[in-house]
Amino acid sequence: MQPCQVDVPNPVDAGDIAVLTSHLTKTFESPSGTVTALDDLNIQVRRGEFICIVGPSGCGKTTLLRIMAGLEKQTSGRIYVHRSSNNRPLTAMVFQSDSIFPWMTVERNVGYGLQMQRLPKKQREETVKKLLAMTGLTAFAQSYPHQLSGGMKQRVNVARAFAADPEILLMDEPFGLLDEQNRLILQKELMDIWQESQKTTVFITHSVDEALVLGDRLLVMTAQPGKVKRIIDIDLERPRDIVSLRGDRRFIELYSEVWHLLSEEVRRSRARQE
Repeated sequence: MQPCQVDVPNPVDAGDIAVLTSHLTKTFESPSGTVTALDDLNIQVRRGEFICIVGPSGCGKTTLLRIMAGLEKQTSGRIYVHRSSNNRPLTAMVFQSDSIFPWMTVERNVGYGLQMQRLPKKQREETVKKLLAMTGLTAFAQSYPHQLSGGMKQRVNVARAFAADPEILLMDEPFGLLDEQNRLILQKELMDIWQESQKTTVFITHSVDEALVLGDRLLVMTAQPGKVKRIIDIDLERPRDIVSLRGDRRFIELYSEVWHLLSEEVRRSRARQE
């Protein structure tokens, strides 16, 4: 077994690669034996790219994201995360459920990462003010989490992650628990922020629609053990209008292609369980 590690190189020839996995494998021990969650994953994420990942439940999507975040270690293989500056965090992660501090106001939650980086007060205030405006939270700056709706809490999560200015933004089904209306609003806000920042983003979702609306490329994973089934370029012009996009011919073609690939893996996963 190779050492579990996250490498953060600064090679001259790194090019535009932000994240690279090489023969990445992750196994777990269970009462019934060894379970392989991820098997021989070879993935490249380019700097400034928004890549979405879809796959059947249990295919290792969240495990992959947690390894990228350094929250778990791979069993074998290697992962490289490019660092362009020592003055910013390597990653920031937005989870499906809100993870904001209940004892802090919205303003303080969004600025928490900046405070930990010991940035000047004026710089922190300007960054927080800008992101509160972009996520429609200005009027709630002094509110506490218990005074917010679920959608507003996720806005705080997203704003806090962008405020920290990480090298890589990792998002694990951040809108999965929201109703359709809030999900569409947050997708639009996320696109607006990303369009301005061009932050390298890896985004997990169960929604094919969401992946096609947000992503530059879409990675379809197989049923367990998780492997790369196909990587699809999302050649839809930006900026994208979420509502009108659903009637776009190319969107419909891509949706059909992805759904066919995904449904094959869902059926295979169910057959294995039976």
